[in-house]
Amino acid sequence: MSAIDRPMPPLNADERTTLEGWLDFHRITLAMKCEGLDEEQAAAASVPPSGFTLTGLVQHMAEVERNWFRRVFAGEQAPPIYDPQADPDGPDGGFDVAAGATLSDALATWHAEIARAREHCADRALADTGRFMEQDVSLRWIYVHMIEEYARHNGHADLVRERIDGTTGV
Repeated sequence: MSAIDRPMPPLNADERTTLEGWLDFHRITLAMKCEGLDEEQAAAASVPPSGFTLTGLVQHMAEVERNWFRRVFAGEQAPPIYDPQADPDGPDGGFDVAAGATLSDALATWHAEIARAREHCADRALADTGRFMEQDVSLRWIYVHMIEEYARHNGHADLVRERIDGTTGV
């Protein structure tokens, strides 16, 4: 049984509560996929030739949170976390794990980015917009995109976790 509490998203709530509930559900799911792993397990590549790891995935999701909520929605000039030389308008990185990088550090960075995302969204309406590809993009769209991003990557995380120790279905 997991030590992490993952509430079910509300079954009958307003739009914002529903979107935020599902986003948090998927964020917590990723944390649960990493729960109980040591640093070596979290750095284990999925299947050759892929170098995909759970540590890299958590780093990537920190970059994704930073990109959509800080750069796009809030308009901050927030440089990439794991590759400061990367184009901040390019694809979200973080998958590559540097020597000495740890899952615990990646989780701390990811949690900090989630906290910043929540701060940026707290007093904003779903129809409020940021800028993406020289167009307005609503917070509503960003929430839906982030739910999709987490859902897709949580499927990857489930397969990697199963390969590491047989754990599935969290």
